[in-house]
Amino acid sequence: MASASGTRQIDQSGLCIVSERQRQPGMKRQLFIGGLFFAALIQAAIAATPGEVLAGQVLRDSPMQGLNAPSRKFSDFRGKPLIVNVWASWCGPCREEMASLERLAKSPGGKAFQVVGISTDDYPERAMALLIRKKITFENYVDQRLVLENMLGANRIPLTLLVDAEGRVLVKHYGAVEWDSPETMALIAKTFRRSK
Repeated sequence: MASASGTRQIDQSGLCIVSERQRQPGMKRQLFIGGLFFAALIQAAIAATPGEVLAGQVLRDSPMQGLNAPSRKFSDFRGKPLIVNVWASWCGPCREEMASLERLAKSPGGKAFQVVGISTDDYPERAMALLIRKKITFENYVDQRLVLENMLGANRIPLTLLVDAEGRVLVKHYGAVEWDSPETMALIAKTFRRSK
């Protein structure tokens, strides 16, 4: 599927791939062959996006443009664990897991943490249309400048992060999940308990 900001692809594991052009707008692409080879080796070795916050590190404070919620910063969420889901309206697996994230947010266990969505859509109106169509009420933000996408390492989506009350990334999971299944909810609770 193509868009104005780059090509959209799905990899063999069913994840939506965000193109380099979209992930790093304005980046000069003039690299020497040796530099390109070296960068590819490093990228494969650490499997991280430049500037990415890895598991075990604290999220940098970053402004988030409100989609169905007021604009906020990551620091506004400190004091309560977060489940951060990075998605796009054009991503089939992202659309598939939205309802389970909504049920998770509304579940009795969901009172122990906050579910937050971050759309990487180029056009906020497309993201908002999906939220309305799917009746999604948990807080969602849009990342048109790709700052959050790069910081979170969302070169493939859906991406979901479990973040403790101090803003430390505990887990990063690429791929769609049935978030409100008993097994998944038990793993979420166990992960947040271990972080205390």
